[in-house]
Amino acid sequence: MDTYAAQAKFKAADTWHGFKQLLPLSFFVGAFGLAFGLAAAQAGLSNGAIALMSALVFAGTSQFAALDMWSIQVPLLPLMITTFAINARHLLMGATLYPWLRYLPPTQRYGLMLFASDANWAMAMQGFYKGERALGILFGGGLAIWLCWMLGTGIGLYFGSAIEDPFSIGLDMVLGCFLLAMTLGGRKDGRTLIIWLVAGSSAMLAYWWLPANSHVVVGALSGGLLGAFWMEKSEPKTKTAQEQDKP
Repeated sequence: MDTYAAQAKFKAADTWHGFKQLLPLSFFVGAFGLAFGLAAAQAGLSNGAIALMSALVFAGTSQFAALDMWSIQVPLLPLMITTFAINARHLLMGATLYPWLRYLPPTQRYGLMLFASDANWAMAMQGFYKGERALGILFGGGLAIWLCWMLGTGIGLYFGSAIEDPFSIGLDMVLGCFLLAMTLGGRKDGRTLIIWLVAGSSAMLAYWWLPANSHVVVGALSGGLLGAFWMEKSEPKTKTAQEQDKP
């Protein structure tokens, strides 16, 4: 069986494992959800609109950016461009996950990507390169983050004054430190190092010289395109699905 196809299978146990792995980090995400709920309520949005935005958009930074641009007449085009720029890294996420996602039916494939975020994507990729079935981490971990984000949003609608500014107590650093740890603990070879260097250097140059938020697009596209054209010579050595099913 194709290596990627074997790894593309996941069971309820895999999802539960991913849920437990990401749950501790998810509590910090909930704190941001609390702050968003408060800020959105102060911006004049209804409770239903706030809950719907958190449930369907599920992208904290772009949701805060949308609040900054919110007014009686919402500027749709600038709002769309800003949201795309902030979330452009999902282009890279989708490209790196495609070798496994292509074996899933479209409903499962796009359903999984609805729960994709930085943390569960990083852990899933680390799991794949260790030879594990990591789609459960992607879905289960994403579900944990989404639930805590929604819970935090709901609490923030009523009791969010306790954390009006999560940045002042360093909560904005939690996810960054987690992603750095995942990167350092992930795959280490010349190809991966060069891709990271190109993406990081491009993003920094764009941050200094191009308009706000464009560094996200530039970094994601440069790293993603280099990885897409510079294909691996062979697939990672992994355990078969039968071996993974053994206790």
